[in-house]
Amino acid sequence: MTICAYVTFDDPDGNDDERELVLASWREAGIEGRAVRWDDPEADWSAFDAAVVRSVWDYVERRAEFVAWAHRAGSVTKLLNPAAVIEANTDKTYLRDMGVPIVPTHWSSGDFPQWDEYVVKPAISAGAKATIRTSDRAAAKAHAAKLEAEGRTPMIQPYLDMVEAEGETSLLYFNRVLSHAVRRNPMLAPGQTQADLARAELRTPAPDQLELAEKVLAEVSGDLLYARVDLVRLPDGRPVLIELELTEPYLFLSHSEAAVGNLTRALGELL
Repeated sequence: MTICAYVTFDDPDGNDDERELVLASWREAGIEGRAVRWDDPEADWSAFDAAVVRSVWDYVERRAEFVAWAHRAGSVTKLLNPAAVIEANTDKTYLRDMGVPIVPTHWSSGDFPQWDEYVVKPAISAGAKATIRTSDRAAAKAHAAKLEAEGRTPMIQPYLDMVEAEGETSLLYFNRVLSHAVRRNPMLAPGQTQADLARAELRTPAPDQLELAEKVLAEVSGDLLYARVDLVRLPDGRPVLIELELTEPYLFLSHSEAAVGNLTRALGELL
């Protein structure tokens, strides 16, 4: 019997609604899955054939500890995604080094372009924490300076109005094969609730989005059990990368009948 850890966090509110879908699919494929907290001091990671990093949604405030755990766990079992991938992907400065078009980004509170609206966020974040949207240039600069004073790298970007009409397109890949894609609601649109942010609908990616997503994945070497490529369009219509999620992305598994099976099949291929 193959035994795999489903790596999670202390989740008293039950926010991870994909865990039971995944564990059930694993059971059908002959994989015993056990949910284990990444920071459980009693966990023996060497007892697992693989450890699949999933809902580790508390890592942001403890990133150094989390990355150190990933390297330790990866030294005694097959960690998916690998520790080196996790270390790079949990700091969004990786976007600076990718050879693909990204949302225009300025990385300091120094002089930055004039835009109608700004989004300012830290390079290490999740769920829009410490993120603001403002048309006030002084407020954008002040928030970026505050992040710098805290020892964090700011990201200053233009707010793209067209995402409110088109939304973000997220392409989900399992073992580098496209499984499904969804249209997501923009996180910073006025009036959005947490429930709105969880909603999505299946979308057929356009050829230019597929082409860009493949180029994005080609920038990362090694095993990738899962990858979520988040794309938006600039005002001129060109698709650009907003984020490459390789650590703990929500996978929208309930939005496609084949999705959870695709994920399980990809895991079997990598074991």
